Amino acid sequence: MPSNHLPPKESNLFKRILKCYEQKQYKNGLKFCKMILTNPKFAEHGETLAMKGLTLNCLGKKEEAYEFVRRGLRNDLKSHVCWHVYGLLQRSDKKYDEAIKCYRNALKLDKDNLQILRDLSLLQIQMRDLEGYRETRYQLLQLRPTQRASWIGYAIAYHLLKDYDTALRLLEEFRKTQQVPPNKIDYEYSELLLYQNTVMREANLFEESLKHIETYEKQICDQLMVEEIKGDMLLKLGKLTEAAGVYRHLIDRNTENWSYYAGLEKSLRPRTMEKRLQIYEDVGIRHPKAISLKRLPLSFLTGEIFRDRIDKYLRTNFSKGCPPLFTTLKSLYNDPGKVSVIHELVTGYEASLRTRGLFSPNGSTEREPPTTLLWVQYFLAQHFDRMDRKVAALEYINAAIESTPTLIELFYVKAKIYKHAGNLREAARWMDEAQSLDTADRFINSKCAKYMLRAGMVKEAEDMCSKFTREGTSSMENLNEMQCMWFQTECAAAYRNLGKYGDALKKCHEIERHFFEITDDQFDFHTYCMRKMTLRAYVDLLKLEDVLRRHSFYFKAARCAIEIYLKLHDNPLTDESKQQEVNAENLSAKELKKLLSKQRRAQKKAKLEEERRHAEKERQQKNQKKRRDEDEEEISGPKEELLPEKLEKVENPLEEAIKFLTPLKNLVADCIDTHLLAFEIYLRKGKFLLMLQSVKRAFALQPDHPWLHECLIRFSKSVSDQSNLNEVVYKVLSSEMMKIFGNHNYDTFNDGFLKDNSNSVERLLSGARMMYFLDNSRQEKALTIATRLGDELLDRNVKSCTKVLETLLDGGFGSCPLQVEEYRKACHRLFPLATAFTPPVTEDDKGFASRNNSTINHDMLANEI
Repeated sequence: MPSNHLPPKESNLFKRILKCYEQKQYKNGLKFCKMILTNPKFAEHGETLAMKGLTLNCLGKKEEAYEFVRRGLRNDLKSHVCWHVYGLLQRSDKKYDEAIKCYRNALKLDKDNLQILRDLSLLQIQMRDLEGYRETRYQLLQLRPTQRASWIGYAIAYHLLKDYDTALRLLEEFRKTQQVPPNKIDYEYSELLLYQNTVMREANLFEESLKHIETYEKQICDQLMVEEIKGDMLLKLGKLTEAAGVYRHLIDRNTENWSYYAGLEKSLRPRTMEKRLQIYEDVGIRHPKAISLKRLPLSFLTGEIFRDRIDKYLRTNFSKGCPPLFTTLKSLYNDPGKVSVIHELVTGYEASLRTRGLFSPNGSTEREPPTTLLWVQYFLAQHFDRMDRKVAALEYINAAIESTPTLIELFYVKAKIYKHAGNLREAARWMDEAQSLDTADRFINSKCAKYMLRAGMVKEAEDMCSKFTREGTSSMENLNEMQCMWFQTECAAAYRNLGKYGDALKKCHEIERHFFEITDDQFDFHTYCMRKMTLRAYVDLLKLEDVLRRHSFYFKAARCAIEIYLKLHDNPLTDESKQQEVNAENLSAKELKKLLSKQRRAQKKAKLEEERRHAEKERQQKNQKKRRDEDEEEISGPKEELLPEKLEKVENPLEEAIKFLTPLKNLVADCIDTHLLAFEIYLRKGKFLLMLQSVKRAFALQPDHPWLHECLIRFSKSVSDQSNLNEVVYKVLSSEMMKIFGNHNYDTFNDGFLKDNSNSVERLLSGARMMYFLDNSRQEKALTIATRLGDELLDRNVKSCTKVLETLLDGGFGSCPLQVEEYRKACHRLFPLATAFTPPVTEDDKGFASRNNSTINHDMLANEI
């Protein structure tokens, strides 16, 4: 008797097993499996063993599941059911490549099995095997030519392969089969038409797209999209008069959409500033209350016209009390001429309002309410902060707070000023003050937590977030469950700055898991979107997932992790207990007693923490078991626990760093930091050709980047110091570096870099570091260059000067305590609010900051102004 053949009784039981699996009645399914397998004749029935394994997998018993499925497969290698089940098991473990192999083996035995073909197509689109996906969808179309999903899936395959002509032919053939009357609006048919038009536009078939949208516009639900497509296509086809009419209609629908005004300008093509302004005035006759009509002309107006317009715009918004006014005008601050006009007007308003209650003594005699002065001072605080005049900014914001101490926005801006000034602790304190005025505001709560993390106050930030997290669990765990990545990226940076590398890496790995889960979650949409006909959104989702790790959250986490792994490679963490044993030999009896006491406290704390973790783990396991027993739903296996102690003592840090680097190289190749991080890894691995690849790509993006300059010199020096390089490799390296260095040696190349970048703090620092790196006898000259603080330096700010000070303290120029102190004092005179440059605080001075935070030295203000 063939192994896959069962008599009627057992065959009916097997069908019930399949039905129980589909209905998620796993315990009943196991009962029926037992009834077949207890019969000695069918104890080794392959398909039943496989189904028992699949059912056990759904109950979380993975090891048993694999054992039964493999046993079933061994007993019946020619059963498509066994191969299919093995593929389902691999798929549940996210081993998609292995699952595809299993499905292909199953199809060899049953080539027209619809379910296996559907499952295979899902995995192929998930893994972006587009050629394989197209072939599978073609087989499904042949087997089920009357099903909508067969046509749509096959068309999408060609669309993703950029074979637009074939995709459009398939969509048109399918559209003809849809029996939708011309006077009836059907949502799914509407989405099909819009998707068809999207493919046309991607294929640059603008004429066809316009004709298509005009033909079927009455059958499309999204009329706004119809108008936007018509406007865009008319513009691209050069039909400017018709395009102008479409954009005027769109503006009538929404007067605050800036893109519509941009389209109207492109269609009318005004040649002068006056004609461009006339466009907005004509629209303003129909829509006198539109805000965008007053703001947009400020971007291109100049001279007296700009002065008159900005004057009216500022007065109106100050009288109304418009908090986001500065944010709205921020883009104008790239033009120094416009900034000077705004500065003159607003400072004049402030002086006149403070003394007379009017905007200007020569203007209207109607007095303004007291709140007008408040909003002017609020604006001036942000204005002076943007101009890097922190003392003046604080003077104005303090005056506003003194008049209205209950307005959250004022404390929020004060915190921002302190943050920009380099005093993160004070910034966090004032943001906490803002938060205390409205504890139910989640935005200000999140901002406060972020500022606390920047200041290294991790526990305080966690407590702040706990106001909005689920009760009964720690806020850290709940934020991780909610994939709150802004918090986790900031938390990782805070832990790294505090030297807690294990905790920082834990956060980085949690973020990496979030991105993996987001990628995996698209699996559910492959069938859903085709069933619901949300085809445009589906294709957008696929394109987004392809570049998902370009997101700034992933880049920040990956960069943080790579930098930590590089540090761990350069300075591996030693066993603390062994280090203390060595140090104990040199301690006195009193110091030794203190050390032992400290060790006991640390051990007790670690034990309590371990007990807490164990109790929490047990609680989670109980909850999981309870949910499994109640719902009998499919669950995945437990993830490996991320332990900080284990993460920071990894055996091969560089290999771990490469795992984070690989997505960046594939997706963020246009960012120079990606290639410079790659260089740092390959330098430590001694991979010279990969180092060359990294610096060449970086050089193509930004040849004068300071970090790149350091990498180039270190790379060339390491190549010249290698005596055992392969002759061919050495020839290639020398030839490529010649293109960058020319005929210069290290010193002349570095001197040229310093000469060409004499107005940049960061570039001078890099050049000086390389000068010392090449010849440490030139320490004094290198220090003179690195610590320059002249007015000609364009990037002389808190961030760049802090970087110089950190380099001096980290030994980038050897031992130089006098120069470090002199540079710190000089920076403190320039940036008196920045904590990085403040002198060490004594016990008597600890309360000084808190006693004097609300007032500013008026001599400092006078000097600054």
